[in-house]
Amino acid sequence: MNSVRLGEIVAALGGELRGDPAQAIARIAPLETAGGDAITFVAQAKLRTLLEASQAGAIVVAPSLVAAAPNDRSLVVTDDPYLYFARLTQWWAQRLRPVPPAGVHPSAYVAPDAQVAASAVIGPMAVVESGAVIGERVQLGAHCVVGAGSRVGADSVMHPRVTIAAGCSVGERCVFQSGAVIGADGFGIAPTQGRWERIEQLGGVRIGNDVDIGANTCVDRGALEDTVLEDGVKLDNQIQIGHNCHIGAHTVMAACVGIAGSTKVGRNVMIGGAAMIQGHIEIVDGVTVSASTMVMHSLRKKGVYTAIFPVDEHASWEKNAVTLRNLYALRERVRALEKAQKKE
Repeated sequence: MNSVRLGEIVAALGGELRGDPAQAIARIAPLETAGGDAITFVAQAKLRTLLEASQAGAIVVAPSLVAAAPNDRSLVVTDDPYLYFARLTQWWAQRLRPVPPAGVHPSAYVAPDAQVAASAVIGPMAVVESGAVIGERVQLGAHCVVGAGSRVGADSVMHPRVTIAAGCSVGERCVFQSGAVIGADGFGIAPTQGRWERIEQLGGVRIGNDVDIGANTCVDRGALEDTVLEDGVKLDNQIQIGHNCHIGAHTVMAACVGIAGSTKVGRNVMIGGAAMIQGHIEIVDGVTVSASTMVMHSLRKKGVYTAIFPVDEHASWEKNAVTLRNLYALRERVRALEKAQKKE
């Protein structure tokens, strides 16, 4: 990508420019390594020392940090530098990664009764099955599969090897990374005489607009009704969403989270990496669950929840674990002593 003028960035994204609009910017770089050809950002006051020493050609800063910036650097002043950085990366990516030409690759298969918008891109070896609907400007990467009767909304991007099984719907402007599987069968089995009988999963998956799903993440189809991800949900890599879950709008989850079936997660919930959520429970709006936390009951009050046993040297951990196992017996002994004291 050729360099752009700093004024072009500000014209596209806003902010107050303090510097030369003709200054050439060739890349976006971290604060610590940005050189004179780069633009960087500072979002936290604790990085003030790094800001003072920065060699970046242009810096996106909040008004409160303008005084700490080197006097000879161009600045873009904005109330939320981190949000500005996010939008800058989007703008930059659009220039760096041009949309491939519309059309169906010769090696792809599109069922005769599927509906594919003329502006869509269907990549090599992709499959669009019977009755599927592919919206305007959708991009299906190589080896993607859109199952029978499924829909993908306008401007959504499916990276290579995304699978959307039959009977699922995906909204507009969604981005699914490679290996994501939408609509695999949920884990439904019934015990009978020492073995397990399969329960057919007859529901689908409904995904709203502006949803991001990471690589190798699975969203299972519902048993009878649909699994639902509302607008703006963001899922990291290798996450498991069980059948019949309902994930509220703008909820985010870091890598390796597992959510068992029929759990309802509210809006604007944040779940840290490797957290495990029990099935058939509810988490209300605005909850934060710390990384590696095991949630075994409903969380009906907004707040931050943590359940992590701290790492320790093994010998010390064993002693603490034994103590933890004996806490219930110790509590009963304390209660008995308290009762005895009250009788005296």
